Amino acid sequence: MECLFVCLDVDTAMKTQMPFAQWRDRLLLQEDLNFLLTNRIPRLAVTRFMGWFSKIRNPWVCRASIAVWRLFTDLDLSDARKTRFDSLHDCFTRELAPGARAVDEREEAIASPCDAIVGACGVVSAGSVLQAKGFPYRIVDLFGQAGRAAPFEGGTYVTLRLTSSMYHRFHAPHDGTIEHVTYIGGDTYNVNPIALKRIEGLFCRNERAVIRMRLKNGQPLAMVPVAAILVASIRLHFLNVLLHVRWPGPNEMPCSEVVGKGQELGWFEHGSTIIVFAPPGFALAEGIVAGRRLRMGEMLLRMPMG
Repeated sequence: MECLFVCLDVDTAMKTQMPFAQWRDRLLLQEDLNFLLTNRIPRLAVTRFMGWFSKIRNPWVCRASIAVWRLFTDLDLSDARKTRFDSLHDCFTRELAPGARAVDEREEAIASPCDAIVGACGVVSAGSVLQAKGFPYRIVDLFGQAGRAAPFEGGTYVTLRLTSSMYHRFHAPHDGTIEHVTYIGGDTYNVNPIALKRIEGLFCRNERAVIRMRLKNGQPLAMVPVAAILVASIRLHFLNVLLHVRWPGPNEMPCSEVVGKGQELGWFEHGSTIIVFAPPGFALAEGIVAGRRLRMGEMLLRMPMG
């Protein structure tokens, strides 16, 4: 999640004749201020408040909130199914207009489950991956059990960061069967690049869901949606549950849900991160590097054929 709380010194911007967009970007790039205002606050309390506030169904509140949101992000609603929203939450979890995303239908293509910016990616080595340069974490800590992490040793992982202004729904990366979901409660640290460079094992500290699926060819695949400040709610359609910081359980949810590539699986209540894990033999698709912007449906990984 990349939403920031800022104090606006509009008078300073006017005196310096600095364009608002340039002034805004300068302010948001001040790492110490960014980190302080999004992590050194009562995160759970603020997240719960945001969950309540975002669901207020009032046209004036909704329009004003979206207007403020636009000031600090590149929010683009041109591909949304509808143009008027009942609440801020309604806008956050918006559906896309038909045809707004193309899903790569090639058999070898593991599609990106969401719109995202690619973060750390590469090979799982000695049970560890990177959240940022110089900040490794153990995938057993992310998955919660060694047996669940074991199939991905020597495999490939990709971190997908959803900013607050992006489309927040996520989809099946390939045809297969979702076999199990593990919900792991935790904190709600911001998961933007600034926090990832400062907090060790951040993904392993935050609330998350481990979604394990089996592809049609029998290969395992895992997706780990990680919640964050102002998010802390993950909707999963195939279980008809909303996982959140007050979720009473169960934490282990076996299932057998057959899904097709591109099928909607759920949504974040705001924006956050999904980490995709594939076993050995899978490779990053061409052009998948840190910083690349992706749309849901584009090829993310290449599956071994034959």
